[in-house]
Amino acid sequence: MNGRVRPRVAVSSCLMGEPVRFNGGHSRDRFLSGELDPYVDWVRICPEMEIGLGTPRETLRLERSPDGPRLVTRKTGVDLTDAMTSLAIARGRGLDVDGYVFKSRSPSCGVHGVAVHAGDVAVERRGRGVFAARILDAHPLLPVEDEGRLNDALLRETFVERIFAHARLRALLESDWRARDLVAFHSRHKMQMLAHDPAVYREAGRVVAQAGLRSRGELAADYGRVFGTAFARKAGIGRHVNVLQHCMGMLSDSLDPIRRADLAEVIAAYQAGQVALSVPATLLRHHARGEAAEYLRDQTYFSPYPQELRLRNHVPV
Repeated sequence: MNGRVRPRVAVSSCLMGEPVRFNGGHSRDRFLSGELDPYVDWVRICPEMEIGLGTPRETLRLERSPDGPRLVTRKTGVDLTDAMTSLAIARGRGLDVDGYVFKSRSPSCGVHGVAVHAGDVAVERRGRGVFAARILDAHPLLPVEDEGRLNDALLRETFVERIFAHARLRALLESDWRARDLVAFHSRHKMQMLAHDPAVYREAGRVVAQAGLRSRGELAADYGRVFGTAFARKAGIGRHVNVLQHCMGMLSDSLDPIRRADLAEVIAAYQAGQVALSVPATLLRHHARGEAAEYLRDQTYFSPYPQELRLRNHVPV
């Protein structure tokens, strides 16, 4: 299952090259529409078009009010907040996706740093788009980013890792699964979860220990919550090093001193910011295969998404 399930990802339509921007153009993103496109199924959404604004159209902005930012047309001051909120609530209710990529700084779709105005003056730049805010309220654990932040190598890797993890769990829970299937799923994801949040990893283990004792609905809901919570925290260098050393310990008895020393040296080089995570991870996976260490070999930690995306090739800073 590792890397083979196709995530369903909602995306602002303009980022996929659709001419739905206010000026009749688009904001095609090369990574989304190029490198990532072969591996995901897109759910394209343009809330401005869906509330009937059309294109080209008057530009929008967030305007400060006592009840929170209002979405208004820039020149004529038409208030579109209620229409956009109603759409977001309806969309959020039926949204069944593994992630969402929003258009950055959009007064409808921006997730971070959207300008809020008082008259013609931007009085703050920490707002959130009206549509995006309601979607996030409805799905607080949904992997979400905007295309601007995906230019950062670590944020890009983290987002892609989350959508594939989310998709694997969705595929399991949509199947005719049994308690043993959830136990096996959790077993494959242990090292990956440990790299993100050790405390939640332990909580997930306690949930799985109840498999077979609780209803499938309750078990699925609780495991989905802790699984999503774990992956919502970025995996830092220190936690990666902990996992890498843990995996090396599992292989220690079957490796000769030279190979153990090589592994320790490569892990130390990653910790020092001298090599990318892909270097020690690939070496560990190679040894796991060679030593027929099935449990370690099958860990999603070593293949959290298709290898062709090469997202672990950046050197940490």
